[in-house]
Amino acid sequence: MNVCLLDLLVREHCLSAKQAAELSELSDASIVEQLISRRIMDAHNLANLLAQLFYLKKVTLHDFAYQALCQQLNLQDLIVRYQAIPIERSASQLTLAVFDPSKEELIREFRFASGLNIQLVVCEVEEIKQAVDSLYGRNNAAINQNHQQLADADLEQLVQLSSEELSQSQEVSQEHAPISRYIHQVLLDAINKGASDIHFEPYEDTFRIRFRCDGLLLEAHTPPVQLARRLSTRVKILANLDIAERRLPQDGRAKLKLTNGHSIDMRVATLPTLWGEKVVVRLLESGATQLAIAQLGFNSQQSLLYQNTLKKPQGLILVTGPTGSGKTVSLYAGLGYINAPHINIATAEDPIEINIPGINQVQVQPKIDFTFAQALRAFLRQDPDVIMVGEIRDLETAEIAIRAAQTGHLVLSTLHTNSAVETLVRLQNMGIKPYNLAASLSLVIAQRLIRRLCPLCKQSALPSLTQRQRFTLREDAPVYQASSGCDHCNQGYLGRIGLFEVIEVNQPLKSLISQQTQLDTEQLQALAIDNGTTPLLESGKEKLLAGETSLSELERVLGFEA
Repeated sequence: MNVCLLDLLVREHCLSAKQAAELSELSDASIVEQLISRRIMDAHNLANLLAQLFYLKKVTLHDFAYQALCQQLNLQDLIVRYQAIPIERSASQLTLAVFDPSKEELIREFRFASGLNIQLVVCEVEEIKQAVDSLYGRNNAAINQNHQQLADADLEQLVQLSSEELSQSQEVSQEHAPISRYIHQVLLDAINKGASDIHFEPYEDTFRIRFRCDGLLLEAHTPPVQLARRLSTRVKILANLDIAERRLPQDGRAKLKLTNGHSIDMRVATLPTLWGEKVVVRLLESGATQLAIAQLGFNSQQSLLYQNTLKKPQGLILVTGPTGSGKTVSLYAGLGYINAPHINIATAEDPIEINIPGINQVQVQPKIDFTFAQALRAFLRQDPDVIMVGEIRDLETAEIAIRAAQTGHLVLSTLHTNSAVETLVRLQNMGIKPYNLAASLSLVIAQRLIRRLCPLCKQSALPSLTQRQRFTLREDAPVYQASSGCDHCNQGYLGRIGLFEVIEVNQPLKSLISQQTQLDTEQLQALAIDNGTTPLLESGKEKLLAGETSLSELERVLGFEA
């Protein structure tokens, strides 16, 4: 950590001596990121302040075609290590956008590698991080720096079998080292590609391994079918499962350590099929819970509405959408926004995917009758300020959540509905009275996840007449499509971003809800749009015209026929 930056902030009366002393103890953390995460300073104001203190210009990355320049320079290691984005190059100078201009070694390293003089400009931290992720993938920093070691000696250390494990199965004791190395190489390959799940699938004559990348399954490896049992056994050993049991499904957990400060949690599930055990490994990346609301895909109005509602002392915020639409990440981002030492936050989840520091997370256990409703009742006796319920599944849970939202608690939860207004109808069908809905609801968010086009290889597209009419596109509207892919993406796409429909349950909407015995979705939707709500289709159109996604991807996610 560069203590000189702390000294400078103290001298300028931007930081107290006590705060500086606390931050100086965090030797592995970035000062800028700590200042923001601890809410000592706002990201926008901090960037302006650093630009002023170092006499530098403040910029926005969207104003520069940095993707092509980064590809030309081929400085991935330095860009990832220093979180510095090259944005302009002349005959003698390279301009870098950084969020921490105090790192002197950064200038030396880039000057040596590029042979150019280095000029710094300041950019907000989330813009830089999002740019690095879009260029090189989400887990680049941890993997790229240590890939060689992990591929060789460290992998063998990770997969040493105990004598007890070796005695459990003869097939494991034979050639276990190559199998172990292969499994871990598959894990690393999946992490490099930003996969969320790995599927090990045996069939009669073939065996395939597929990665779920950006929401879609892609075939990654096809090892010999004779290795199917050995591979599934190795994964089960890593997750501490019973390798002798092949007739029943099993669930377990494991952890893959990438570096001293970075590891990946894995949830392992086995399923007996006709030709052997299918194994699915879910990769749980803690970085997903650290996303800022601005990174999720909200437009400025939606983001401000979500943040303002989170600041309220009470009310009910519901996030809705199909399975896999990113609802939990949106809730995590909201909790991260308000998480502070003076706030008591409790969550009931099924399952708890990732641990969040500073938040009391509870795993519900329906098998022993510890349900969401039971957890909610327990929370209300624990002096909570904010409650998050993984999902409202029944009337009992809904009633307790609404009662809590009416009695001085901020409650966040999810529902499975197709649109924001359908959420109101679903709750009424569960048995919630309209006047209770009107009194408790503060915000309803409907969302989907769409794949983002790779900025390095996307291509211009010519929409059909049907597509122009469907999305009301002008003839000169800039529209892009995916290419066959490049070294940095998955078949022309890189990462995903959210489409959102955010409805503020304001006074006109509350009045309409209270007056209706049976809620009318069309009338509610019309009033919400009149009040400024951006529908999902319009949200998708914004992403399309910004060059972030393609027409085919929008049609797939929003359910249009080709």
